[in-house]
Parts: sequence; C-alpha cells; structure tokens
Amino acid sequence: MREAMKRLDVLKLVLLPLLLAVVSVHGAVKQYDWTIDYAFWSPDCVEKLIIAINGQYPGPTIDATVGDTIVVKIHNKMPTESVVIHWHGMLQRGTPWADGAAYVSQCPIAPHDEYTYQFVVENAGTYFYHGHHGMQRANGFYGSLIVRPPNGTVEPFTYDEELSIIVNDWWHKPVHDQELGLLINPIRWVGDPQSLLIEGRGAYNCSLVPVGADSKSADRTCNASAPQCQPYVLPVTPGKTYRLRIASVASVNSLNFVLEGHNMMVVEADGHYVEPVVMDNLDVYSGESYSILFTANQDPTRNYWAGLNIRGRNATTPTGLAVLNYLPNPSTMLPTTPAPVSPLWNDFNLSLAKAKLIKAHSSLKIPFTKTSRSDKTLFLLNTQNKVDGVTKWAINNITLVPVSTPYLAAYTHKKLKNVFSTSPPPPLSYTPGYDIFQPPVNPNATVGTGVYEFKLNEVIDVVLQNTNMLAANTSEIHPWHLHGHDFYVLGMGNGVFSSNEYDRLNFVNPPLRNTVPLFPYGWTVIRFRADNPGVWPFHCHIEPHFHMGMGVIFAEGVDLLPKMHLPAQNMGCGLTRNLIRG
Repeated sequence: MREAMKRLDVLKLVLLPLLLAVVSVHGAVKQYDWTIDYAFWSPDCVEKLIIAINGQYPGPTIDATVGDTIVVKIHNKMPTESVVIHWHGMLQRGTPWADGAAYVSQCPIAPHDEYTYQFVVENAGTYFYHGHHGMQRANGFYGSLIVRPPNGTVEPFTYDEELSIIVNDWWHKPVHDQELGLLINPIRWVGDPQSLLIEGRGAYNCSLVPVGADSKSADRTCNASAPQCQPYVLPVTPGKTYRLRIASVASVNSLNFVLEGHNMMVVEADGHYVEPVVMDNLDVYSGESYSILFTANQDPTRNYWAGLNIRGRNATTPTGLAVLNYLPNPSTMLPTTPAPVSPLWNDFNLSLAKAKLIKAHSSLKIPFTKTSRSDKTLFLLNTQNKVDGVTKWAINNITLVPVSTPYLAAYTHKKLKNVFSTSPPPPLSYTPGYDIFQPPVNPNATVGTGVYEFKLNEVIDVVLQNTNMLAANTSEIHPWHLHGHDFYVLGMGNGVFSSNEYDRLNFVNPPLRNTVPLFPYGWTVIRFRADNPGVWPFHCHIEPHFHMGMGVIFAEGVDLLPKMHLPAQNMGCGLTRNLIRG
C-alpha cells in the first residue's frame, strides 16, 4: 500500500503541470513584456534612482481571472544588477520554479539577460509582485496583481466600483547604502523613512533638503510641483459603494490606513473572504493585502484625506496623504482638514485585538477541528543576535545565509552536492525557561543553510515566539510570509506560548492568510498542509530583517522533487553551471 501511494504521489507530481495547463485552456493567456531598468523618479518630490518596469513606477498592474495563465517575459537592462520577481500570494502549484525567490527557486536574472515566468493563477483576491533579491523591493520594484473570481461567481458582498492602491515607506538613502549599513559593525540602521507613499506618491518638505553642493546631485533634487509626487487621487461618486484593494510592500514599517470621515468594512484578506468587520482605521503589515468596502456618503461639496501613518515604531515620518475626490469636485481641491490620526504607535494590545478581528468567512470550510493535531510542530524563536560582532536576526539561534546554488535545483538534480547543510535546523532549540523579556544571555548566533523537510501532505503547526532584542526593553513586530502556501492563523497572544494555549486557539473560523504579524513579546501559531512539492522560504517580510538572516527554508515532497524538470533558464549560477556545461 505504501509503495502504491508513493507511485500515486509521483503520478500527481508529473500530471499536475499538465492539469494546470488544461485548466488554463478555459482561461486566458495574459502575456506581458517587461524591461527592468534604473530610472530617476520623484515619488515624494525628491529625485532618486529607482528600479522601474517599462519606465513605470509602480510597476504595471496585472489583472487576471482564476484559471488564467500569466506569462511575463523579463528583459534585465540594469547594467550590473541581477533581478528576480516574486509573485506574492501565488501558490505556484506545479511550477515552484516560478516562485521568484533568488537562490531558492531560481538563479537571479543576470544583467542584459532574459527570463520568462509562466504560471496559472488559482485563487481570486488582492495580491502584488515585487523584487526578491537583496532589498530591491525597497527600491520601488513592485506592482499590483489582481485575480478575479471565475465568470458567474457571486462574491459574498456587493459594490458599485473598484479602486486599488499599494502603500509603502520610502527612504532617500540609496538602497545599496542601506544594505551595506546592515551588514557592517557597528550596524548602520536604515532609520525612519522620509515619506509614506500611497500608490507611489507622497510629499516631502523640500525646505528640509540640504542646499548647496549636495542639492545639485541627482538624488537630492526636490521639486514640490513635480507631477510624480502630486497626491494620488481616489475618485468617487456620491452615494456609491466602493471596493478598495490595499496591499503593503513596506520595507520596514507597520502601517495604518484611515479614510477621513468614512468607516471601512474589511471583506477580504490575502486573497480570502473574511467575515465582514467594520473599522475606522486598518492596520496593514508588510506583505498583507485587504479589500475594504466604503460608501461615499459624506458631504459631497468637499474632498477628504486618505491617510497613512506608522504604527509599531516611534517614527517621525509625517502622514502619507491621498485625496478622496468626491466628483464632480476638482481633484486639485485639497482638503483643508488636518491629516488623519491613527492609534498610538505603541498600543500593541490594540494591534493584537484588531488582528484577532479578522476571521474566516462562513463559506470557508475548515479542514480540521479542535481535537485535530498536526503531524509536526515547529517552534521558531525570533531573536536578534551577533555573528562575529555583526548584528543579525536569528531563528532558533541560527541566522540564514545565502547559498550560491538554488535549493530547488539542488533537490531536483542529485549531482549537486554540498549546496546546503544536510543537518536541518533544530525544531526546538530553546527551553521553556528562556526569558523572552530580557536580552539574550548568550547574544551569539551561528550561520546556517539547513532546511526543514516535510513529507507530502503532512500537517504542520508553526509556533512563532517573539523575544527581547539585544537592547533592553525592545521588541518589534515581525510580519511572517510563507511562499507556496496559505496557512490558517490559529491564534496570537502575549507572553510565552505554552501547550495550554492550544485549548484557546481558534479551530472554528481561523483566517486563511499568507502573511501574519508576530507582536512584541508575543506568539503566533499557524497551520498549513505541506501539499505543494517544492522548496519555499518562510521569512520576516521586513526587508532589513530578512537581509540580516531572519528566515528559514521549507522543503516538501522531497522524494518527488527529482521527478521535476526545471526550465533551463533557472540555471547558470553556483553549481548549476556544471549542469549546463555537462
């Protein structure tokens, strides 16, 4: 019986791409041709070098329907920088090589080279794409990806029209300066962002830009009248109800979104319907996406602010602003009211309570009960540490370091040896006596490349435990994102997680997400099924934190991976060069 099941698993793996291809016949093939290159841009009126797609920032929006095949041909015209694109929230069943994680699913696309991504979109919802090599996302390399339900599908809510925005934090310091500062001793932290952007637009106070010689350099020019930094406009017709899609590609900060004078009803999170919940402000953590409904039911003779503020950090960054434009008022008629105010930055109990309000819609069938137990549980302790004096982030005292040969290629080609550690990270390397409220007694961590391996279809629980950082009385929010899967958020809480908490977890209507926050001095528990053969990163979505080692690698269906045939385009780096030569 076991051998028969194994043969069946192999058959599934071989047939899955073909089945997806059959599904896509019923959908459209959406083809895109993108040129990736540097550009000078003024998102907040200060000119800066960014990564643009087809000379555009943010990048082009992909608008598809479930079952469509997305084909994106990439031309990397940057002279000295390789790229990849991660399709955030796309499950990539049968196409794990298209996930777009550098040195995990593929070799980066070299300068002056080309690469074609092709995959089928499975789940309707609000998503985005972004660079996943170094800290390229922080350099403007992202765009929206919207997947609509199949024709004839009735969604559990109604609206008249639709709007969409991406939100993020923005620095004037070049990204490569930021990257280097994070990897030296002493660390040069990126600091507070200069601006918050809504759909790539903000407004920096040009009077704060240094005058003299510095002002003549390209990245120090500030022009308050530049078209690229005029407030983004959300046009609405009085009386109509709108679906507003919101996605956060923030590099560092937890953001809070407010529509002046309007309540918002959350109806979708990370591509899944949720029980409607009304809020007057919405926390959006990096990697998260939402759909909210609001009705243009305020005084139609004026316009209103859409505001974006930082939560979780005591930042000095001013509110990011867009204009909620009540037609036929002119979009240039700016509100005279103050910028919207968000809750206190350090009211973490409120943050936790708001996160718990998001629950699965009643139409989502939960495939387990309170008495169900997982096949495997991982305890992942999040700590800030030192490696040879350099500040790092570590999981179970191991900081993830890059490899030069993609993990997926190493699993699919048995010739590739010694690519990563054959000793996986420990599932539990801290004791119940670890004091999460104090800096680590031993601040030193080790580097690692190990992989957590799961058998196909195992049910995995992951307990994320937050702790104090190296400095006393400091702990941060970490939004964790899993590639290749959605997971159920079973619960969150303060303090140290214990087995007794299982009795209080949500097994009735846990939301299905791909990103979840871990709050200061707290814990978060998620559950997923390892049903997607491939190699998948699980990491903090804060760019500097992942850059400093805050992530792990999951591999599942490992015995099936050698049956895969990776596109030749995935090769060309590390030991995969030997495959091409041979």
